[in-house]
Amino acid sequence: MAALINQGVISNKWRRAVVLAAAGSILLAGCSKPVEKAEDIRPVRVVRLAAGNIDVLAEFPGDVRARVESRLGFRVGGKIVMRKVDVGTLVKRGQVLMQLDPQDLQLAQAQANAGLKAAESNRDLAKAEMKRYQELREKNFVSQAVLDAKETAFKAAQASFDQALAAYRNQSNQAGYANLVSDVDGVVTGVDAEVGQVVVAGSPVVRVAQAGEKEIVIGIPEDKVDTLRRITDVRVRTWAKPNEVIPGKLRELSPVADPATRTYTAKISIPNASADIKLGMTAYVTFAAKTQQAMIKLPLTALFHDKAATSVWAVENGTVKLVPVQVAGTSGNDILVAGGIAPGQTIVTAGVNLLKPGQKVKILGDDPSAKSDTAVAANSTPAQAANAGSAIGVAK
Repeated sequence: MAALINQGVISNKWRRAVVLAAAGSILLAGCSKPVEKAEDIRPVRVVRLAAGNIDVLAEFPGDVRARVESRLGFRVGGKIVMRKVDVGTLVKRGQVLMQLDPQDLQLAQAQANAGLKAAESNRDLAKAEMKRYQELREKNFVSQAVLDAKETAFKAAQASFDQALAAYRNQSNQAGYANLVSDVDGVVTGVDAEVGQVVVAGSPVVRVAQAGEKEIVIGIPEDKVDTLRRITDVRVRTWAKPNEVIPGKLRELSPVADPATRTYTAKISIPNASADIKLGMTAYVTFAAKTQQAMIKLPLTALFHDKAATSVWAVENGTVKLVPVQVAGTSGNDILVAGGIAPGQTIVTAGVNLLKPGQKVKILGDDPSAKSDTAVAANSTPAQAANAGSAIGVAK
């Protein structure tokens, strides 16, 4: 009996202890302060705007080629028995480059000569007979019909002689075609056939670059074709002499892209090129022109597409706001802005997709004296800007 009573007392004490502990927890929870939410401040990179006339500046590598390059081939087929030039050989007009085996051509010429002599004999015989019958007709010994037949025979013999003469002359020319001669003064740039090879008529065997005007061949990307087509200020410099600038002219621009490089082949003529510029040299072509309207240049990463509008984030008093802009075009990896923002504003260039209107931001590397890439480029020369990566749109 005493054990049961003691057990009940202990249970009551345990219940009171649990109740007191729970009440204390509730009191402590009610007295604690609420946790303050940390303010969301986004780190961003910015650029400070500067406006100016844009120098459309683009530079492309190319190689020096001759204005005219001929692919020469024999006018008759045959076996090559002699090659008298190598790549790089300077040749003169009329110089023999290659020679075919002339034996078959000489035999054909002899055959044509024999046919000509036979036709000549028949003509002479027909002419003599016609004269005799003319005399007999004058004495009225033969009829007019017989004389007409002799005159017709003479005309046929004369025609046969003319045909044989033309065939002989043609075959004589064919025999002369066994020698391949250069038709211009220039330099051999390629040899496409060797001694012992049998070639067909018209197959190119030697390439000769004509001496004189040279040109630079480059490839232009499709996004710059329309812009560079209208530029007249074209400058050329070679890798061997980078400080020597030669004026050039866009002579030809292919309407079709190259299937391998997907670029449009352009030919820049340099008619007043010095003798130091050799064929095959590496050259660089620079296009330069100024726009009439002052524009602002921004990196492509600064654009924020909101539905159908194109905007940028402007930083004011530590917060950002969305500003719609009018894009005037592209300039290399940058865009040209014609309206919506003004020089002196600070525009976010990195982290634009994580921002919202009114959000506070922290500018990474904030320096009050920092200038945008646009302003820095204003102090660069065109050559320095071109060497920095063939950029288009260096502001001045």
